[in-house]
Amino acid sequence: MQKKCIFCPFLLKKWANCVFISKKKRNFAPVMRNLPIVSKYIILVNLMVLLFDMTLQQYGVQLTQIMGLHYVTAPTFRFWQPLTYMFMHGGFGHLFCNMFAVLMFAPILENEWGSKRFLIYYLICGLGAALVQESVWAIKVQSLLSDYEATSVMVNYAGKVVTVGASGAVFGILLAFGWLFPDVKMFLLFLPIPVRARVFVLMYAAFELMAGFSNLPGDNVAHFAHLGGMLFGWLLLLWWRHGEGFFSDLWHKWIKKNEDPEDPHSGYHYHRRL
Repeated sequence: MQKKCIFCPFLLKKWANCVFISKKKRNFAPVMRNLPIVSKYIILVNLMVLLFDMTLQQYGVQLTQIMGLHYVTAPTFRFWQPLTYMFMHGGFGHLFCNMFAVLMFAPILENEWGSKRFLIYYLICGLGAALVQESVWAIKVQSLLSDYEATSVMVNYAGKVVTVGASGAVFGILLAFGWLFPDVKMFLLFLPIPVRARVFVLMYAAFELMAGFSNLPGDNVAHFAHLGGMLFGWLLLLWWRHGEGFFSDLWHKWIKKNEDPEDPHSGYHYHRRL
């Protein structure tokens, strides 16, 4: 089972002022009371699902097989899994890593955007991470099909892989924080010097990219799903900033750049005929 868990090496400078301290009373209050509603319920729902999963395991029911993300052509795949997998976790350590990041960054984004926009962003990043993970599995399955029979591949690989965790959405949150507050200084526990948010995000993305291609034995972290959450978050941020015509303008510019004026079947002319 692949777990999408991130490390927890970061502390935000003056983070307590953003999350814990009431603006009216200026005193420390219970954490959950001061969290925005979506951030609060993301943490609560993930915690309740984990407790429910652990309870059902006592009766032999594996909720991961129902709600975890499976390969799309596997017999265990269900249409709701690209959504429900992001609320499943492999244990309290896995849950803590992800929800700690949500607690750190999500309230800041939700206060900046509003609850509705933040929820849309969170879900899009999680769904995008699922799409990328499915694509990675598809590439792996196709490589295996050249060496083994299709039935063997589906039974021994595609039917057994499963991904759980909110890290795809969490990495999208990290990207958005670096996008909105690029110069905010952060302190890494293993590197006690301030690092700007945009540098931290780039460092983390580079690490995930290297880890994904390294494919070390025993590494059950879905690194490309993390990057998928970042990718879809970045695309959504571009859309919100530049409007719906941004991507179509880029497409037309790319087509026009690659057209051949002497070739009637070049991409630009063909696109105009459609």
